[in-house]
Amino acid sequence: MKKRALISLGLLVLGASPVLFAQAASPAAAAPGAAFKYIAAAVAVGLACLGGGIAVGQIGAGAMAAMSENPELTGRALPFVGLAEGICLWGFIVALMILSA
Repeated sequence: MKKRALISLGLLVLGASPVLFAQAASPAAAAPGAAFKYIAAAVAVGLACLGGGIAVGQIGAGAMAAMSENPELTGRALPFVGLAEGICLWGFIVALMILSA
């Protein structure tokens, strides 16, 4: 698991390096630090979706275990999955706010 995380982090740094070191066509074309805005938006969405995915996985496993013992719990477990998916939407909203600034 650690090896996969290190490889993913290395590929992220390798993929982001052209954006970080790119030169604008003219000095007035881009504000200084504009690339960091896009990286920050990507990190906001990525971490929110990662956390939401982990939460949905845990809640879904617990809900399936509870429903296997008591089928009447189906309707009570679904709202919790929706709440966990809402985490991803908040990450997207934060990214939009970062990009609009």
